Formats: sequence, C-alpha cells, structure tokens
Amino acid sequence: MIRTTERIEMVANLARSWLSWSAPAAAAQAAGHPLVALESTIIAHGMPYPENVRTAREVEALIRDAGAEPATIALIGGRIRIGLSDDELEMIGRSDHVHKVSRRDLPAVLASGGLGATTVAGTMICAALAGIEVFVTGGIGGVHRGAQDTFDISADLQELAKTSVAVICAGAKSILDIGLTLEYLETHGVPVLSCEQDNFAAFYTRDSGFRADFRMDDAAEQARFIRTKWDLGLDGGVVLSTPVPEAAAMSSEEIDALTQHALDEAAAQGITGKAVTPFLLARIKALTGGRSLATNIALVKHNAEVGARLALALARSKRGASAV
Repeated sequence: MIRTTERIEMVANLARSWLSWSAPAAAAQAAGHPLVALESTIIAHGMPYPENVRTAREVEALIRDAGAEPATIALIGGRIRIGLSDDELEMIGRSDHVHKVSRRDLPAVLASGGLGATTVAGTMICAALAGIEVFVTGGIGGVHRGAQDTFDISADLQELAKTSVAVICAGAKSILDIGLTLEYLETHGVPVLSCEQDNFAAFYTRDSGFRADFRMDDAAEQARFIRTKWDLGLDGGVVLSTPVPEAAAMSSEEIDALTQHALDEAAAQGITGKAVTPFLLARIKALTGGRSLATNIALVKHNAEVGARLALALARSKRGASAV
C-alpha cells in the first residue's frame, strides 16, 4: 500500500512534469538563485499593445537589476512555461486569442494546447509547482461591488487561502469592494501586510481607507514573518500591499466616479464574470485619456522592485535556516 506521504510526492512530481523552464529560469533555480514569478494576464488582458510588452520587458529588467531572476508564467503548447522568451512575450501581447487562465481553466487550456495567460490565482498555482515563493502582480482580485446580488468573488481570494506564495501588489483594484475583500481574506486566515504606509493600497490610488493587518517596510522583516508562517505549517499565501508611487497616483474621488460610470456601462452591456475586469480597465483608460495606464505601469514597476527585495530576503532566510 502506498503511504500518504509517498502518494503526495507522486502527485507533486506528476504536476511538475507539466512545467517547461526557460534557460535563465532553470539556471537560477538550479543555482538556488531567487526567482520572482510574474503573471501574463496583465500582458494579454490588462494593457494594450505595445505598452503591455514593453512594460513586461521593463519589469523583468528591474527584477534582474535588483539581483533576482524574473519568471513570467504562461501556458503555451500544452505546457506551463516558467519564464518566457522575448518572442513569447510578444506573442502573448499581440494575440487576440489568449485564454484567461485561473484554477478552473488550467486543465482545459493545457489539454487543448491552447495559448493561456495566467491570472493571479493561475500564476500562484504554477509558481508553487515550480517552487517559486514570490509573485509580483498589479493588484489582486477580490469581492466585486454588488457581490451580494451577483456572488462575483475572484478565485484569487480562495487561492490565497490555500497556496503558499507571497503576493506583492498595489492592494486590490479600486473597481472592487475593498472592505469586503479584506473581510474575506481575514475569514480565510490570509495575512495582509503593508509596506510604506499603514493602510492597504487601492491600485490607482495609494490609500483604500482600510488598515492592513501589519505594517512591515523592511524586506528582512517581511521575510521573517512569511518564513515563520510557513515553518509553522500554516499553508496559504501572504498579501504584501505597497502603494503606487505618489507622483503617478490618481485621486480616489476621480477614480471612484469613473469606476461607477464604467460599472454602469458594463451592466448595461450585460458584461459579467471574468470579462468585467478587462472591460473596466479599458474603459477607465479611455475615460482618463490614458492616465490610468501610466499609473498602472508605474505601480507594477514599483511592485517588482519590492518583490525582488523580498525574494532575496527569503532566499537568505532559507539559506540561514539550512545552515543551523
């Protein structure tokens, strides 16, 4: 009879067999060099071309400059790709036929060999399979406004409750109900850390008006907290919120009014489910004359710098523990 631990390892090995690594990501992993996972939905569905591909390359360069290795994740040809080439980034950014891949979509897109861009939830799953502890995104999904009627709650929140990856973000997208999003995370035991301010960030705006659970500005302090959580066997993610740089931030009054306008348009057009967020981001970009896109790019770059520092600190904490 196969023991439980052996069965778990067999399943994990089978899952990892779906991974294909880029040469730089594989070399970093083999050398014990810290990697930072990056999602591909922000490229395929979060920004227009060519800004999406240019931003992806600039974010990867920022992470390398900080001393870590970026690993942008996508589904290509029936494989989970850990790290993308320039040509693959271009393909993801230009194609009109890229599936948006969360937990429920992974089997379908892999089995069909389709082209898939991973969401926060999808990227967390793939990063965990690859042994990558840090993932940088723009903003996490959450409880949508009006969820009491639609039950529209992002799969990102459930993934954070069970998948042990640290997620660096500019808070939750301001198109969401941030208060309910934080309540959901608290219910499921997901710690919410803030960096550079006491309050949780709100994507386009710096301050959501809601306090984070703990403020930790120093990467070493963040790493100690996260490593302690996982060492205790407390599985699940950690959210690290850091605000958009002040020079690029938008006012909450402006973005709230624009968000409500875009939500009304989405409702009038019958747009629901996972199509809502790309629609709202595109409409807000149009309504701001492109200013929201500049804000989005600035916050993603800042998140990448914070995430790279955390990845390095977590790598040091792991080496320190193994030396004891």
